[in-house]
Amino acid sequence: MRNVITILFPCPADSRRINVALLALRLLFGALFMVHGLSKLTGFIQMSSTFPDPLGIGREFSLVLAIFGEVGCSILLILGLLTRLALIPMVFTMCIAFFVIHAGVTFAAKEPAFTFLLTFVILWISGAGKYSLDYLIVNRIKKTC
Repeated sequence: MRNVITILFPCPADSRRINVALLALRLLFGALFMVHGLSKLTGFIQMSSTFPDPLGIGREFSLVLAIFGEVGCSILLILGLLTRLALIPMVFTMCIAFFVIHAGVTFAAKEPAFTFLLTFVILWISGAGKYSLDYLIVNRIKKTC
């Protein structure tokens, strides 16, 4: 009976469950976001002439920045390496997608951008969790000091 109660009403301080949830969020949303970037990377030549330029820096450079945010930063997110730093371009990319690129469409059409944005902000606030390279690095630094 106690196991059922623990599963249904876990203690908020159960750090193991929280860390597993953070790992799952990093792996799932990092991989999903990377898929978007990989399609841009493989179709770079075709997309470079039609990619939006919301910042006025040129279509190709905008595409390069999007690929960096979606592929490079996703890899860091999945590994849990420099997580909060990696999330900054990811949040920025989704802000541009949600508020600028999809500004005139229905919420249903821009819901994926909103979901990514919200998840990335939550991960930025919480950090990578215990099952990350960030955690290993910080603990190593603490041991040497």
